[in-house]
Amino acid sequence: MRHNREEIVDYFSHFLENCPKGKVVETNHRQVDNVIIDSGIYAFSFCDGRKVEARYTFVYRKNEMGDWRIIEHHSSAMPGA
Repeated sequence: MRHNREEIVDYFSHFLENCPKGKVVETNHRQVDNVIIDSGIYAFSFCDGRKVEARYTFVYRKNEMGDWRIIEHHSSAMPGA
């Protein structure tokens, strides 16, 4: 769990050190008013040769300027991975 901006930046900084290359395998979008929920499966390969498939959820909200912003993200490796 990451509870604040500093912890989130720390997570992604370390994640990016592994040279991730990702692709969406399956996606499902649902929109309710000014919120979109995007969930599915993505696959990553890393510079050390590892490959990981994971489930993900992104929640986006449209702000007052009309821009969509990520307000929540969850990712977890597929069971048995």
